[in-house]
Amino acid sequence: MTEFEPPVIRPRRLRQTAALRRMVAETTVEPRQLVMPLFVREGIDAPLPISSMPGQVQHSRDSLRKAVAEAAEAGVGGVMLFGVPESKDGVGSGAVDPAGILNVAIADAVAEVGTALTVMSDLCLDEFTDHGHCGVLDETGRIDNDRTLAIYAEMALAQAAAGVHMVGPSGMMDGQVGVIRSALDGAGRSDVSILAYGAKYSSAFFGPFREAVGSSLEGDRRTYQQDPANALEGVREAVLDVEQGADIVMVKPALAYLDVIRQVRDTVDVPVAAYNVSGEYAMVEAAAANGWIDREPAILETLLAIRRAGADVILTYWAVEAAGLI
Repeated sequence: MTEFEPPVIRPRRLRQTAALRRMVAETTVEPRQLVMPLFVREGIDAPLPISSMPGQVQHSRDSLRKAVAEAAEAGVGGVMLFGVPESKDGVGSGAVDPAGILNVAIADAVAEVGTALTVMSDLCLDEFTDHGHCGVLDETGRIDNDRTLAIYAEMALAQAAAGVHMVGPSGMMDGQVGVIRSALDGAGRSDVSILAYGAKYSSAFFGPFREAVGSSLEGDRRTYQQDPANALEGVREAVLDVEQGADIVMVKPALAYLDVIRQVRDTVDVPVAAYNVSGEYAMVEAAAANGWIDREPAILETLLAIRRAGADVILTYWAVEAAGLI
């Protein structure tokens, strides 16, 4: 009787061709899962390049409409709009002004593409305050959480009136999602969704973004954004946002917080988003420009890693380009 010899295990057999690898891939990235952040600046008539984010610009209203149409044509899931106003004040008045740059940009985007993609908007005061913080300050110079929430509620209603499909409260104020949800529902706008920045960390990777929005910030936001040392805190914040009515919760940044994305994904029962932030984008672009890495494979590997960690939706400055690569 011939002695049985166990077969040699050869996992490499499933890697032999591109078709095989594609067939058995555990993780995929699809255009519908990508969201393109876009900046629109008041008072300009042509796009302005953002030096620390090669390939990205501050849009005029006209060029924004073209960019939104391009995103819709590419099949991405949505756009996230950020406003860059000409003037700022201590309470971010431009954020609630129907004629403010972000609100008119929302209306422009919706007029351009309707419901062909999801038009999202940043709901935060940092672009509109002269001190650059995400909320109003008290007499000691600290964030006044509850006064800020009242303005967030007004801001949500202004964005809803402009036609936004989904608001993105990013200021990390305690109770912000509940206040915004109540304001929207009370105004008969229960149709507007909330993408909550559930776990937003005080990160060094936000640097280029501050150029993109013309930030006036001096100092830091460590008293309200989360400590990079803490993962469970991020999960806890995301759970609180779901309890208050968030439709999607987000982890920001993405690459340095893949573990948090996974923990949030394993905990909540709503979709999870991740923001592939400006610093992450700039590092790849700088390395590729110097010939140190192969740019397009690096982009796709980055997005796959974020999806593999558990993100259902990715905000990324490569959204439109990546949609053409995948």
